[in-house]
Amino acid sequence: MFRRLREDIACVFERDPAARNTFEVLTTYPGLHALFFHRLAHRLWRWRLRWLARFTSHTGRWLTGIEIHPGATIGRRFFIDHGMGVVIGETAVIGDDCTLYHGVTLGGTSWEKGKRHPTLGDDVVIGAGAKVLGPVKIGSGGRIGSNSVVLKDVPAGATVVGVPARVVQQGTRERVAHRQEIARKMGFDAYGLTHEMPDPVADAVNGMLDHIHVMDRRLQELTEVVCELAGNGGLDLPGIEPCNVEAVDPATEDAGHKQHKAPAARSAGRKS
Repeated sequence: MFRRLREDIACVFERDPAARNTFEVLTTYPGLHALFFHRLAHRLWRWRLRWLARFTSHTGRWLTGIEIHPGATIGRRFFIDHGMGVVIGETAVIGDDCTLYHGVTLGGTSWEKGKRHPTLGDDVVIGAGAKVLGPVKIGSGGRIGSNSVVLKDVPAGATVVGVPARVVQQGTRERVAHRQEIARKMGFDAYGLTHEMPDPVADAVNGMLDHIHVMDRRLQELTEVVCELAGNGGLDLPGIEPCNVEAVDPATEDAGHKQHKAPAARSAGRKS
């Protein structure tokens, strides 16, 4: 229990720059308090003490402004920032390392019993005021823009915005990692935040980074082939492993260059 508490406090410090110390987090963060109430209510719910579980959940709602049904399943390091107006339904399933902002609703669209609320993968972020409705699935790493209304599944690593929500950026973690790698090599920040929003400049820059990554990989492969065929090729390019070359004395190289030019000069004199 104490290990889970330490994880919860640590994730607050990671995701909220306004957090100053542990005492402040424990006493003034309603998202953390709502999580405590939910864990107790969820345990009572599993013990089939349904009324007591609902009453515990209701008490937490009254104190924090966050309504989490005791039947909802929540993973580790879950963080609700600000929290007021958050509603999480009975059959909702939330993975690890997810973040919700105020006004978020994980609701249902049917009165039928059974699975009727969303399922969130790991590392999902849902912006303020967003509504995710029905038994939809949000893939791991998904991003839901503020005030969006999500009615369909969201692929892993995708960003959706609008009413109804539509995909504005779709990519895997590998692609994001490639862009960051190329950006570090080029010495600038690869629009670390703008890929979350539909910014045409960011899209252009990200496309260039993808292209540079492909060209860099092909150039590396070409260099390796040239080194194998030519032996000591003498290639030395930034960011590419150089071939093993023998040291050349600059004085010897200059002398050989002059000897090569001298016959050409005498030949030109005879012609004139």
